[in-house]
Amino acid sequence: MDDKNLMENILLLEKGVCDLYMHGTIESSSCNVHQAFSTALNDSLTMQDTLYAKMAAKGWYPTEQAEQTKVNSVKQKFSGCC
Repeated sequence: MDDKNLMENILLLEKGVCDLYMHGTIESSSCNVHQAFSTALNDSLTMQDTLYAKMAAKGWYPTEQAEQTKVNSVKQKFSGCC
């Protein structure tokens, strides 16, 4: 397994952990449990951001700029819904 695949796998695992911690935070029944999950979630989000930044710097996580017309179209579509 090369470095790119390893980083992709780690990032996917970290995203899954964030999802679990988020649900733990939402569903917690006491302040102590809520705080523990919330802290773990924030730590995991920080790790996820670091992984993403390293992958993006190496060109392993390319992104593309959204076309402004598409952004405006989505804004228009949902501007009156709420």
